[in-house]
Amino acid sequence: MENRQSRTFRHLTPRKAFLIAYDAASTVIAAILALLLIYEGSVPNHFWNQFKGTWYFFVLIGLVVFPLFGFYTQMWAFARGSQYLILVAGTTAHLFTTVLLLQLLKQSFTLPTYILFWFLLTGAVMAIRLLYRFYRSHRMVMRAKRRSEGDEEIRVMIVGAGAAGSQLIVELKTTQSLRIPVCAVDDNELTHHYKNNGVPVLGDRYDIEKLAMDMHIDEIIVAIPSASSTTIRSILEICYRTDCRVRILPFFSELEGGKVHLSDVRDIRIDDLLGIEAVEYDMDKVSSFIRDKTVLVTGGGGSIGSELARQIASLEPALLILYDIYENGVYELQQDLLERHGRRLNLKVLIGSVRDCRRVEQLFFDYAPDVVFHAAAHKHVPLMEDSPGEAVKNNIYGTYNVAMAAARFGVSRFVLISTDKAVKPTNVMGASKRLCEVVIMTLDKIWKDTSFAAVRFGNVLGSSGSVIPLFEKQIKNRLPVTVTHPRVERFFMTIPEASSLVLQAGAYAKGGEIFVLDMGEPVKIDKLARDMIRISGLVPDIDIPIQYIGLRPGEKMREELFLPEEHFVETDHKKIFSLKQVDDMNYLKKEVGILEKIIGAGEELGLTEFMDQLLSALERCEALDSDDSSSLLPRIHYESYFPIKRSTN
Repeated sequence: MENRQSRTFRHLTPRKAFLIAYDAASTVIAAILALLLIYEGSVPNHFWNQFKGTWYFFVLIGLVVFPLFGFYTQMWAFARGSQYLILVAGTTAHLFTTVLLLQLLKQSFTLPTYILFWFLLTGAVMAIRLLYRFYRSHRMVMRAKRRSEGDEEIRVMIVGAGAAGSQLIVELKTTQSLRIPVCAVDDNELTHHYKNNGVPVLGDRYDIEKLAMDMHIDEIIVAIPSASSTTIRSILEICYRTDCRVRILPFFSELEGGKVHLSDVRDIRIDDLLGIEAVEYDMDKVSSFIRDKTVLVTGGGGSIGSELARQIASLEPALLILYDIYENGVYELQQDLLERHGRRLNLKVLIGSVRDCRRVEQLFFDYAPDVVFHAAAHKHVPLMEDSPGEAVKNNIYGTYNVAMAAARFGVSRFVLISTDKAVKPTNVMGASKRLCEVVIMTLDKIWKDTSFAAVRFGNVLGSSGSVIPLFEKQIKNRLPVTVTHPRVERFFMTIPEASSLVLQAGAYAKGGEIFVLDMGEPVKIDKLARDMIRISGLVPDIDIPIQYIGLRPGEKMREELFLPEEHFVETDHKKIFSLKQVDDMNYLKKEVGILEKIIGAGEELGLTEFMDQLLSALERCEALDSDDSSSLLPRIHYESYFPIKRSTN
């Protein structure tokens, strides 16, 4: 509670000051009107005298209670129904506090007076905020219309008065552009009240909202390419309290030659708002891991597989093999890679299923890969709930086929692409991926010449079928944005970051590890949806409504990245951790039993028997050599994929 009050008065903008004064006046005016209306203009003298002696209590109680309920920390320009309930709760608390205090002072008004006072006060505080919301919405629409017509100067505020901001100001002034730099802000107080190339520096980030209104700013450009993603996210959240268009100068890593140009300024992307920092990785270690090697990527046409292929292609492999069952995606990737690298890249694209044991073994026999990245999998949670057998066949048995071929043909390293949904899973897809991890861990114990490892990460921005493309499509078509639950949270990372982590993990792998990335704090999907609406130039709940559709079968409110029984082990990379695996056989047997029940399709596909044999081999492998241990491993029969239902006729 104290935090809300301190936030209210720490950065007192003109808007906040006006609202505080308006609400204070409303408490007095609502009380006067209630008395006049109840007594039809003829208020008894003793009630008038009571009010004259106590009116300031109405004001003081408001100054204490209203901040506690967040009256002045909400973004009323984008408020939705639940936020207006805060006003109802606040005025109700004001009423009860007032009644209690007056009773203690032996002062009192009639019950109808109190009830009418509450209605009038609630209406007053709600009306001003609704009017402000509609005013902001109308202003944004009109400003966008004028911009599209191109007949108005664009008044620009620069956030950041350092070298990048200075270069941007110079370029804005020297180019033939309707954009006019009007002012700048910077958190360095030494720059305040000075001019940067003729543009005054008028405050810090907390002055953005006030200056945007006072200076009639149309556009804000954030020009701090050296800032951390956390700082950028904080600044952007303040910028979005205004009705200005917001653009950004990218990080130095994205700038060509590290030089700043006006053409580098771009619109805000969702990863800017999520505060996702690029993962730096040991280029020398990764390059030596890939260079002059034959590398196989299964699921090469998918979101992660294709980005892996792009990054591997630039690391000079002897041969890059892409294996996928879906020809369209992998064909487009093939054309892209050949266009980028030409004859420098030795590329082979093969079509086939990881379920097809013979096809997989032929691939390993023909090309003898040194490194395998296994990205082929069914990954959509709701679809796998309806088709659990496919998750067993493709994810578990498919992984086993590829991993066994890798072991038999002497592959140096095998890296499984896993997911945070494999941790304490509540759905078929997550359970199948956790069983894949158990498969890999078992094979790493048995086959000493191949290092098996896995990489877990959260949701990937922009991957096919993920929430981001869905939201983008809904916003583009002006449809309601569908969110499962207001409190659902997920970890996010970009496709290039996920792929970089996988490559780095492969370089670090010694065998038996599961690598995870320090992904920061999880993101509320509701906030993500609202941010995406705002960066599209629209207003949540006004232009685009948010529709809550409920959690789908198997979904959790929040994902995790590791089991309580798994322990972090640091690697040479500050943001990559290795998990020490669970060796307790009793725990593993219990966990596998739970996973089999979640999948529920084990009997007809032989999953229970398969996992029993696998765990038995794991339990006995310490006492046997690799050849003897491998003979204990299960064999998947072709009939397990397609059980024959014999006719009863």
